[in-house]
Amino acid sequence: MEKRNVIIIGAAGRDFHNFNTYFRDKPEYNVVAFTAAQIPDIAGRKYPAELAGKLYPKGIPIHMESDLPKLIKDLKVHECVFAYSDVPYSHVMGIGAIVNAAGATFRLLGPADTQVKSTKPVIAVCAVRTGSGKSQTSRKIVQMLMAKGLKVVAIRHPMPYGDLVAQKVQRFATIEDLKKHKCTIEEMEEYEPHVVRGNVIYAGVDYEAILREAEKEADVILWDGGNNDFPFYKTDLLITVADPHRAGNEVSFYPGEVSLRMADVVVINKIDTASPEAVQTVRENIQRVNPEAVVIDGASPITVDKPELIKGKRVLCVEDGPTLTHGHMKIGAGVVAARKFGASELVDPRSAAVGKIAETFRIYPNIGTLLPAMGYGEQQVKDLEATINKTACDTVVIATPIDLNRIVKIKKPTVKVGYDLQEIGSPNLTEVLDEFVKKHKLGKKK
Repeated sequence: MEKRNVIIIGAAGRDFHNFNTYFRDKPEYNVVAFTAAQIPDIAGRKYPAELAGKLYPKGIPIHMESDLPKLIKDLKVHECVFAYSDVPYSHVMGIGAIVNAAGATFRLLGPADTQVKSTKPVIAVCAVRTGSGKSQTSRKIVQMLMAKGLKVVAIRHPMPYGDLVAQKVQRFATIEDLKKHKCTIEEMEEYEPHVVRGNVIYAGVDYEAILREAEKEADVILWDGGNNDFPFYKTDLLITVADPHRAGNEVSFYPGEVSLRMADVVVINKIDTASPEAVQTVRENIQRVNPEAVVIDGASPITVDKPELIKGKRVLCVEDGPTLTHGHMKIGAGVVAARKFGASELVDPRSAAVGKIAETFRIYPNIGTLLPAMGYGEQQVKDLEATINKTACDTVVIATPIDLNRIVKIKKPTVKVGYDLQEIGSPNLTEVLDEFVKKHKLGKKK
């Protein structure tokens, strides 16, 4: 039987997982390449032989997605598998059109072909878009389960931007582990809030190997999903977070609608800052596509450590990078804090942007008067620091989930913004988790 040549179209995450779980050990397929998008400086590398398995002794090259038509022709590709997330349906089918026009089959792999089964109960937290409030929901669930005496180990959606072999299985239990594993700012934003609260979080490249390690020290596995992807693991409870600031996106972005339709529980977050009309749109869409889901209303109240440094000041708002870039958010927690505490002006950083930060603004021209805390590599971190310090402002409002002052030297007064999930009324997470614990006979540990 002729082998089918395959390209996996990805962004250094779901693509590697789909390869590992579906293609790696199947001799009827020959994965000839990955393509890369969304993440800078990934193309031109290889998925290494050490991870690719015995059928791929030379590893698998990673190319730019823009080379797709030529790759299909030159490598005699039979099918292309789309494997990244948080993109509008028009984007997905635009790639599908490119693939079909080049003569290949366009394919999406689903949960049954890619999910790994755990020996422990699994709670998954996903979202309909990047920046919906998934991470704060995950943190609250961990805290609530820990309060019941349970050992919860979180596993985060992949962000392997460095040495893939070294990143096969990563365990983070302390701030020092972030430095040990040479984490980017994007990785720290996800891992640091967990470790400072006292729980362990895993991530990496090989998610079956990661799961087997995590199971050794867990009563419950918490899948902390990334972008708006559906879980890598078979779940016993799936909670999806929706964002009324981008009402309608929950049924128009891939694979956010998949996560919404699969959900046991949907949290409508940010009700405190969204319009009633937008909240109602989200509510109606949930009812239409997943009427059996439990719907929890939630808010993300803002706190700041030094409000006096905002009132009457010209402020630069530094927000979570991916939320502003492919997440398309126009208003982050920093902007909400600046308005709430009386800033006189939101300073536009674009004229001060240098290097890779200036490049980010060129790639994502609709970011506006916010500064994404981009830090995928050492140079980007240096350019972020230079951009902050060149921007003419009185105060820097830091709305990333990490202590940015630990990463870059900011030569201006800074204010740290905090935000946690606050449930409104009933049903709520307490009721949901009490039922989960009872169902799985987890109980209070001595």
